[in-house]
Amino acid sequence: MKLKLGSKPKFFLGTSGWSYAHWKGKFYPLKLNSSKWLEFYARHFNTAEVNMTFYRTPRLIILKNWYKKTPRDFTFTLKASRFITHIKKLKGVKKEVKNFYKLADNLKEKLACILWQLPPSLKFNPEKLEGFLKILDNTYKNVIEFRNASWWQEQTYKLMKKYKAIFCVVSSPKLPKDIIVSSKIAYFRFHGEASWYGSNYSKQELKGWASKIKKATKRCSQAYIYFNNDYNAYAIKNCQELKNLLRV
Repeated sequence: MKLKLGSKPKFFLGTSGWSYAHWKGKFYPLKLNSSKWLEFYARHFNTAEVNMTFYRTPRLIILKNWYKKTPRDFTFTLKASRFITHIKKLKGVKKEVKNFYKLADNLKEKLACILWQLPPSLKFNPEKLEGFLKILDNTYKNVIEFRNASWWQEQTYKLMKKYKAIFCVVSSPKLPKDIIVSSKIAYFRFHGEASWYGSNYSKQELKGWASKIKKATKRCSQAYIYFNNDYNAYAIKNCQELKNLLRV
């Protein structure tokens, strides 16, 4: 798909997870059963990032229920297993990667991206990164989130482009906020500026981000944006505010 400079990408905005009891009364109606939360959430946002797949493998019936409960144009990004990224640290994981793709396939056309979040302890190592990128299937939208600042350098960006991987732009207390777009798809995670997962973005901060996102995604076909500051339902509030600023 070729886009002209100045054309608008399709924006997908949501939060990192939706099953938070502390959102009751702040987002979910107090009397709404938790089994209905996803359906309620999907009336407000067109995508969700799934964190539970980082910790454990869900039963297939769970993924099938997510599929059934959401609208046709809704999508899910699955965060890949920490066994691959944090325990094995990308080494000798070809079988595990293949199995995770197989799990993700149960979401059919509602599968958005696969998020590979690397541990903070994993510092810049181009050989290790390239070895991992080689085993990824680029028919999937593979997103790499680096958690160590040493990765923000030209060699990393070149490898990401070479293997058609998506660089995850992060907003967090310590990591660089450079907007790196390594493919036709852009990906943003908002963890909170003042503190991880627990800070509210001001309107001024979000206006700044909206301007940067519009500029950086002019040549993109899609842009995925997730808020991970779930405390006090800030993620919901901030995501809705950014939606309005982007006029989605």
